[in-house]
Amino acid sequence: MPPTRNLVWSKERIEMLSKQEIQQLRANAESLGAQDVLAMCDAALRGSPRSGSGKGGAPGKNGKARRLISRIRAFEARGVYLQDQRTSWGGVRKSDGMVVMSLWADAVKSRDGGCGYLLWAPNVEGSRPWSDSPGGRERLKHCQTGLERSSPSEGLLVFGERLDGFLPEDKARSVHGVDPETVLHFKVEKHGEEYWAVWGKKL
Repeated sequence: MPPTRNLVWSKERIEMLSKQEIQQLRANAESLGAQDVLAMCDAALRGSPRSGSGKGGAPGKNGKARRLISRIRAFEARGVYLQDQRTSWGGVRKSDGMVVMSLWADAVKSRDGGCGYLLWAPNVEGSRPWSDSPGGRERLKHCQTGLERSSPSEGLLVFGERLDGFLPEDKARSVHGVDPETVLHFKVEKHGEEYWAVWGKKL
């Protein structure tokens, strides 16, 4: 369950979670702007839990305060080698067939009590030209594969600055890198012709 006003998270409660659960909670807290929960998650992940109001240098969505690595290295760390290092935003891990996709961090939305991310939508009247590009067509295949699998897909958060008029997957003003410490586990859902990544409802 993500951090909400009707659910109080304490450092003691967070310390009882597994590392993966703390990472998931942290991603939810960041997307929802819950700075106090974000700070406690950071403290727990560092192994020195402390209470805080979120003013102690908690990293923002632009990722500049994080230790970031390139998208290529982040995928290789997950056992995935990109088909095209310039245009690919995902891949399939050969060892287990897991679909791994990169998500633009500030495009994560609060959705139905959890978090959601629009992975792919059709290019209707030129609204999303990236969807028809090689990278977009590859993303569609990964979405279809993820939808068919019974196990969750993995997501890597990409931090950077958007360029007005473009999807970040197509073109961005700047790309700071990927946070290697945060790996999301999400379900791929199809709504109409759109494919969404959905996660966070169970924490």
